[in-house]
Formats: sequence, C-alpha cells, structure tokens
Amino acid sequence: MTEKACRNCNFIVDEGTCPNCGGTSLSDDWAGYVVVLDPENSEIAKRLNITNPGKYALKVR
Repeated sequence: MTEKACRNCNFIVDEGTCPNCGGTSLSDDWAGYVVVLDPENSEIAKRLNITNPGKYALKVR
C-alpha cells in the first residue's frame, strides 16, 4: 500500500478521501514529511498552517 498526500492540505493518507480536509485530489509524488502531535504548541505547525495533528508532506507535486 502506497501513502499519498492530499494536494489541498498535504495530509498523508493511505487511500480514498483525506480525513483532514475531505479532499479527493491525492498525489503519489510528494517528498519529506513532518509529524505534528500538538499543533497548538508547535512552531512548525504554526509556520505550515497546520491545525490538526497528523502526518503531513512537506512538498506535494
């Protein structure tokens, strides 16, 4: 099973619809990732505009 990244919010999903934003536009072509556990206290989450915990791709093509 290949992980895909949502083109809308960069959330990494296994298949189907993005549980983070509900988007269906997923890409196999992504690079790097960051795992955010506590978005309210994370400087990285603030810089990337991440509001929900999870695994996010850094670059989605």
